[in-house]
Amino acid sequence: MSRGKMLSLFLVTAVVLAGLIGAQCPSTTTEPTKSVAPTQGTVPTQVTQTKMVIGLAVHSNPAEDAFWGVVEKGAKDAAATYGITLKSGGSGDPVEQSQLIENYIADKVDGIIVSLANPDALTDAVKKAVAAGIPVITVNSGVDVYKELGALNHVGQTEFVAGQGAGLKFNDAGAKKVLVVIHEESNIGLEQRADGLADSFKGEMVRFNIASTGVRDVAGTVAAIQNKLIADKDIDGILTLNPVIAMAARDAIKAAGGSQKLATFDLSPDVLAALEADEMLFAIDQQQYLQGYLPVVFLYLYKTNLNTVGGGLPVLTGPGFVDKSNAAAVKDLSAKGTR
Repeated sequence: MSRGKMLSLFLVTAVVLAGLIGAQCPSTTTEPTKSVAPTQGTVPTQVTQTKMVIGLAVHSNPAEDAFWGVVEKGAKDAAATYGITLKSGGSGDPVEQSQLIENYIADKVDGIIVSLANPDALTDAVKKAVAAGIPVITVNSGVDVYKELGALNHVGQTEFVAGQGAGLKFNDAGAKKVLVVIHEESNIGLEQRADGLADSFKGEMVRFNIASTGVRDVAGTVAAIQNKLIADKDIDGILTLNPVIAMAARDAIKAAGGSQKLATFDLSPDVLAALEADEMLFAIDQQQYLQGYLPVVFLYLYKTNLNTVGGGLPVLTGPGFVDKSNAAAVKDLSAKGTR
């Protein structure tokens, strides 16, 4: 199926879900709320106690990673809407992430949401959950393998296509040599983004691995990128794959006295401010709030009504592009933790 038809399918799905979900987002909580009478002119929030429990296991700690904090907020908001108890956790160590899935299996949860940045390390745990009769939905990473693992669906963006879009943007900006900053080892999604840029970018693309520092040591990441820019004066563009790394790259450009064109994957309030200040060229938005929210809705509908979504295709949440022209429109939402 063409990418245009896939995006059309996503849009139809989103419209249908909008009618199901309602027009307002509830407050963030992991526990079901008590029934309240709606006031005139408001949309009542679903607060029925379902006694369902869903586990979220992602490849970073949501409490420490701004991107995954938004994913977790989406899952919490959806859980509150449908009276579901959400168990949430994550780790950059695939062994720890796999153990988290094992814990959910032992707890006999009603569904599991998992990101597959390292599919090989998580295959056994995911297949064990499916064999135990627990429905699994993958998010963010894993679009190429979710079917063979038995997951119901995948919610995210096609990373290679998003990377291609970044390459085209750098072509339009006149860049000749782009540094792609890889901040995690063995993350298939990050590699697909880099591959996509290499496919569409007319100039030279250089991979730069900073996994030894990454988001855990921002000062070390700034120094590493700064040193790379000083050592290679031909680099005139930088693509980061995380908003925290994006701000480190911005600081590195300033410290090195450079003028490289900077772009990133994913949003944060700092990234949007940098776009408004012309410190960044563009950001690729995969709407990660939906990667938390939609799987909870899908699991609820599957458990209560045997509904499935996507017709054998992933549900796409991106890519979209944010630049100076539209950054202000999403800045307030990002500050609230939903973009």
